[in-house]
Amino acid sequence: MTPKLDYTSRTALLIAAAHSSIAVRSMTPETISQIIAQAREQDAHTDQYREQLAGALDGLHALIRIDGDAPLDALYHFVREYIEMAPGLIECVRVCADNAGVGNLFAPFIRTATGYFSSPSVLLARFDGLEGLLIKAYQCHRLMEEMYENNRSFRNSNLMEPEATQANLLVHHLIGEPFANELDQSILITVRQIAGSPDYYDLNLTPFVEQASDEAWQWMREYWLNLLTRNGIQFHFSFRSSL
Repeated sequence: MTPKLDYTSRTALLIAAAHSSIAVRSMTPETISQIIAQAREQDAHTDQYREQLAGALDGLHALIRIDGDAPLDALYHFVREYIEMAPGLIECVRVCADNAGVGNLFAPFIRTATGYFSSPSVLLARFDGLEGLLIKAYQCHRLMEEMYENNRSFRNSNLMEPEATQANLLVHHLIGEPFANELDQSILITVRQIAGSPDYYDLNLTPFVEQASDEAWQWMREYWLNLLTRNGIQFHFSFRSSL
């Protein structure tokens, strides 16, 4: 019988997978998009993940509201869009970094985000289809969110919208605890490792910010701004809902 891993061991496996270089060189955002398209087509025939989401609807946090007559369809469509955004995010960061002349600084983040899909942790082996891809996309999006949160230039730039954080919160809820918390912890540790030093917070990334302010980043910004609203999903933050 395989021994049950404790929290520290599971986190270590998630971090190790993030640093794995197996197949990363051959995996591109286009390849990831193809994998996502195949999983989406397969799920369309089986409705496996849609049925799983049906159970999640009843357990949504009180601060999350889904408007409309077909909340399951809205939630399912949100999940698909969130997953499909991951390779676009990776490519957008790569293009902006290269154009700003700071590609070498962002290469570790891009390799790690790509690695979530090309060489996932063994802990994800039991998750397949859209469920598995949602977890990998969550790792990718949260990695970029933490990269943003841990640098002064980014935090002062308003490049990341609050809607992106809200989308990540919803996916965190769909993945479920404590596993989603383990993913978050591994991502925090990975960011500290690949950033290189505590000086990363004060590293001047203004060239990237300026490059990301043009058309190359705007499509992604618009995507995040409307991802929740076009699927009828709202967050109602209040003192009572936070209790």
